[in-house]
Amino acid sequence: MQNPTLVIMAAGMGSRFGGLKQIAAVDDKGHAIIDFSLYDAYKAGFRNVAFIIKHEIEEDFKEAVGRRMEKYFHVDYVYQQLDNLPEGYNVPEGREKPWGTAHAILSCKGIVKGPFAVINADDYYGPGAYTAIYDYLSADHADNEHAMVAYKLINTVTENGTVARGICQVENGLLTDVVEHTKIKKVGENGAYTEDEGKTWTDVSGQVPVSMNLWGFQNSMLDEIEARFPAWLDENLPVNPVKCEYFLPFVANSLIQEHKATVTVLNCHETWYGITYREDMESVVNHIKEMRAQGVYPETLLD
Repeated sequence: MQNPTLVIMAAGMGSRFGGLKQIAAVDDKGHAIIDFSLYDAYKAGFRNVAFIIKHEIEEDFKEAVGRRMEKYFHVDYVYQQLDNLPEGYNVPEGREKPWGTAHAILSCKGIVKGPFAVINADDYYGPGAYTAIYDYLSADHADNEHAMVAYKLINTVTENGTVARGICQVENGLLTDVVEHTKIKKVGENGAYTEDEGKTWTDVSGQVPVSMNLWGFQNSMLDEIEARFPAWLDENLPVNPVKCEYFLPFVANSLIQEHKATVTVLNCHETWYGITYREDMESVVNHIKEMRAQGVYPETLLD
């Protein structure tokens, strides 16, 4: 059994945040959110990490994060490139947006071996989330048995705009449905999402479980993502060639609906913190201070 790999999606340049938010400092030591994620992952047992980046940010990323982590982890760098498409497909004219989270993970095929966890570089998940996913992946499971760490929606929204979340339905501890909504806003202790650029909003309970892209996959998921990509392109390119995105929840949901895989839901009571917008920075910085005061994090992380 191979030690699980932590796959960190860090290819996004942070268009809404306005800069390279993956390496924005959130404390007076110069640590970014990703440093706290890697500290939590190391404490949980991870010793392999794969960073998904773009060639354009490679040197900045290695200088700020990668080279330091090579002392603690076996590190691989994976590149999400727009032209990484199946044979016979081309990048549509005017397309600059990456192809989405499933496409990012597809970049790991042939590099990441064994089971792997997936996180976003700019999201703070909390120590308990890494322990839960590491323990799951370290146990013996069939090739089609995967996992997802679920958060309560109210613990994952920002006061400063909309967020993208996968809204989940769960039965007997297993995921039965997950639908990615790209514009969810906070409404008191609940939320609402729009599918028509804000013309109408659908209310959703703040207690509903949501996906924060913290998945635990057997290696077979890479084959599934690759196999389903051409059909997804055929369906979506004619409709929205410049902005359509191939999301992980879409692949997971397809496998569930076809009864080809199960996804165990690992409930997490942590509160998410992230830098979707520049205005989110203050709350992240304050939370890190509180966690340090409580003794959760030392002054020095993995430096």
